[in-house]
Amino acid sequence: MRDVEPMPYDRYLPWKRWVENGFWLAMIGGNCIANSLVTLMDLRRRGSAIPAWEPVLWEASSALMWLLLILPGLAWFTARYPFQWGRGGRQLLRYLGASVAVCLVHVAGMVALRALVYARLGMDYDFGPWPRELFYEYLKDVRSFAYIVLTMEAYRALLRRWQGEASLLSEPDEGPALEPVERPERFLVRKLGREFLVAAADIEWLQASGNYVNLRVRGHDYPLRSTLAAIEAKLDPERFVRIHRSYLVNLLQVASIEPLDSGDARVHLRDATVLPCSRRYRAALRARGGVEPG
Repeated sequence: MRDVEPMPYDRYLPWKRWVENGFWLAMIGGNCIANSLVTLMDLRRRGSAIPAWEPVLWEASSALMWLLLILPGLAWFTARYPFQWGRGGRQLLRYLGASVAVCLVHVAGMVALRALVYARLGMDYDFGPWPRELFYEYLKDVRSFAYIVLTMEAYRALLRRWQGEASLLSEPDEGPALEPVERPERFLVRKLGREFLVAAADIEWLQASGNYVNLRVRGHDYPLRSTLAAIEAKLDPERFVRIHRSYLVNLLQVASIEPLDSGDARVHLRDATVLPCSRRYRAALRARGGVEPG
């Protein structure tokens, strides 16, 4: 029997972390080198005899803090609160507040690093008047912050398209619906320009992820723009049960429940996947047919 050739997205997965980390290392590292050279050239043009290591230290300390923020700080933030066009007000305030927090951590960290190196060399580092310099740094940092957010969101959008993005079937323009959209039996998945249907019964489990819910089907995740509560209301309650604020599971996939001393539990699935079960939902899962070891 001929093996099924893995899809491009599946072949990319083992390299995903290396590519992501390598991209930011290359971008920030390259920017650090370029800025160091430009700063040193500007100083030399003005007749400054400052040692070359000083502008290199300034840029390297800044770059190091950006790497520490991006990996994993900003990656977590943008995944937890995805940026969406047309969503003003609350989202704008959240991102504005995040940009200020990023700037404060960035500046405090790089100044501390510079001061430490200068002190080791028996020198003093003068950052300058804090209000003025902090405002100057924020004007630079907010642009970097926006670039990082847009880059991460564009990358995630590309991955969703490559991986396959699910959507609910909607009412047709003409004629009756093939199935009730209030409780769909299938989901429409778009993947690399192709469309196919995924049966709701084939979903093994669902996980909330920011403004998306990942549908796990035969080892693949298909993101669906929705909330977990909204999807739970549309799925068959006889088949799917909530086990955690971020997880729903197909009861037919549950092999056993492992109780924990904390009152929570681990749900073991037939494919050896282990999902968390909070104490709030554990009793309901047992009542619905989950099996705990004796």
